Amino acid sequence: MSRNILLAVIAILAICTIGISYLFYQERQHGIEIQIGEQGLTIDGN
Repeated sequence: MSRNILLAVIAILAICTIGISYLFYQERQHGIEIQIGEQGLTIDGN
């Protein structure tokens, strides 16, 4: 039984690592954000 729990913990950690890596990758893809609004032109770069 303890081996199954260990495998489940490893699987959960792997899924969390993949999820966090994907979110980090998505965040890096948004190079520059340009907005035109009531306050004028806003340029936000990462």
